[in-house]
Amino acid sequence: MSGNSSNGREPARLRLVDFGAINRAALRNADAVVRGLLPEGRKERHEWVARNPLRPDKRLGSFKINLSTGRWADFATGDAGGDLVSLAAFVAGIPQREAAIRLAESMGVSPWA
Repeated sequence: MSGNSSNGREPARLRLVDFGAINRAALRNADAVVRGLLPEGRKERHEWVARNPLRPDKRLGSFKINLSTGRWADFATGDAGGDLVSLAAFVAGIPQREAAIRLAESMGVSPWA
């Protein structure tokens, strides 16, 4: 078997993930994505305000996701990311590649480049 990655027959661990396409799809569905990842949050204008699930906080406030850009940050801890794939990875505690694949599959989008 050749090393050609375009034939779709190589193991998933060797295939290239299309992070850009996944992030674009996630932004088009940002409300649903963040509700799925952080269901206890609430929408405030163009942001999703939630409780950081990795901290023992009981109140919303310092953890915010911009629904237009996908950028997110927990201003109390300094944790931050530039897109919804990195948010999914952070929340689930998994590598970004795995988070991208899971997110793509949840939206019915091919994760492969």
